[in-house]
Amino acid sequence: MKRILIITIFTIFHILNITSVNAARYFTVDPNSTIIGEIKTVNVDERDTLLDVARKHGFGYQDIKLVNQNIDTWLPTDGAEILLPSNFVLPVAPMQGIVLNVPEMRLYYYPPKKEGKPQDVHTYPLGVGREGWNTPYIKTTIVEKKVKPYWYPPLSIRKEHEEEGDPLPKIVKPGPDNPLGNYAMRLGRRDYLIHGTNKPYGIGMRVSHGCIRLYPEDIEDLFSKVSVDTPVNIINQPYKIGIKNNVIYLEAHPFLDEDKDIYENNLTSVIALLIKISNNRKYQLDMAAAYEAIKNPTGLPIAVGLFVNPNNTIENNSDI
Repeated sequence: MKRILIITIFTIFHILNITSVNAARYFTVDPNSTIIGEIKTVNVDERDTLLDVARKHGFGYQDIKLVNQNIDTWLPTDGAEILLPSNFVLPVAPMQGIVLNVPEMRLYYYPPKKEGKPQDVHTYPLGVGREGWNTPYIKTTIVEKKVKPYWYPPLSIRKEHEEEGDPLPKIVKPGPDNPLGNYAMRLGRRDYLIHGTNKPYGIGMRVSHGCIRLYPEDIEDLFSKVSVDTPVNIINQPYKIGIKNNVIYLEAHPFLDEDKDIYENNLTSVIALLIKISNNRKYQLDMAAAYEAIKNPTGLPIAVGLFVNPNNTIENNSDI
């Protein structure tokens, strides 16, 4: 009992004092590649939970758990090596404004490209709508930005809370009880927001009523960079295809439960994305490797093929 109490005290203290200088990940995109970053490892401190490590380094629950399945979430062994999945295949979507990939639970922000300079990208983990309150797949824009927003719970949410014995007021003022956090950006579909949260350990999970939640420090960072009229593209790509040195990579994430009939053991979307990015170049795809990647998603880029030149010889000597 004493050990549990001590751990709880340390955890609470650490949560209140957590720093996350690495939370907002920033990269410059290689014009010949659609893969950024590199995999890293860190050793866990005895005071940290796996979620503390995730937040410090710019990941959510799903990110960190997929690649550290044997690590206890709440009581990892002191000094245990934690894999950081900081290697990303960029979504197959225009590199403009905000691209939000729901099943990946990750947001990519492409600031306006400067002439003669490579494209930059900032990426953040997020929480999305749970089943029945799905985040919609839409192309829209940021239409409004608010600091310390008031929350006006919709009637449907108030009704749900009443049925659970937890009634909500019609207006929630800014403060620690406001689920929008300190920053909110309204989308063109006005009942949806990109905002902060007062429950940061829900990042990387399906927890919201459809809105997009970011860590408090991440929404503050993104809010400072994004202007009204910034385009927002919300997509559904549990499987992403990328290219680096003519090697084809597949990055797979768990699909949403309601999309099981579409994505389970189905490479159709993978082939469609590959055709889209191939620019009519011939390629060789290792179907067995691709099937294995989608059957056991890790969120890490896996080499699954190569492009070939017109003479049908491999354009790259890398082993896959």
